[in-house]
Amino acid sequence: MSLPIAAAPTHLSPAEYLAWERKTTFKNEYLNGAILAMSGASEAHNLITMNISTGLYNQLIERECRVYAGAMRVGIDAAGSYLYPDVVVVYGKPRFEDDVFDTLLNPAVVVEVLSPSTEARDRGEKFAQYRQLASLQEYILVSQETVHVEHYLRQGPQWLLTEFRHIEAVLPIVSAECELPLQHIYRLVEFPDNPENQ
Repeated sequence: MSLPIAAAPTHLSPAEYLAWERKTTFKNEYLNGAILAMSGASEAHNLITMNISTGLYNQLIERECRVYAGAMRVGIDAAGSYLYPDVVVVYGKPRFEDDVFDTLLNPAVVVEVLSPSTEARDRGEKFAQYRQLASLQEYILVSQETVHVEHYLRQGPQWLLTEFRHIEAVLPIVSAECELPLQHIYRLVEFPDNPENQ
């Protein structure tokens, strides 16, 4: 996710946040009662997000699936949180919080592209929030610093982690019965010289 730059100085309830957020000109996440303004993303972040969303869209175009990239807010009722994943996939009819149709409630796949300032939050607080969504089947974390993808697959009450660290690897999107080669995920992304990226 894009870099958080500051928390709002005043506390808002979830309902107050949503009303305020709809009037702002920039994105803000609402996590555990804190408002986090989101800044712009790096070139690598943008490339990875577009590569993943395009790859998923092309494979799911004949099915009743929707792929959203970057700007679809996800609401988590049980936690009273609102987050902006980098890529979201919905199977079947999307459910929204209200008739504004800008806050999704039933994502099946969520992808977050990591950055140094958001990695801990994406792995910790945000994953804990997303896990409360009964619809969520897969949570995917993608590094923009090195070739590294972490795939969490729901299996009953547990989440099975599989890691991919080689550019020749292929990431399965199990619930969608499709896959994304890491060569496609990282297309045109330039890394610092690092043996791990070879």
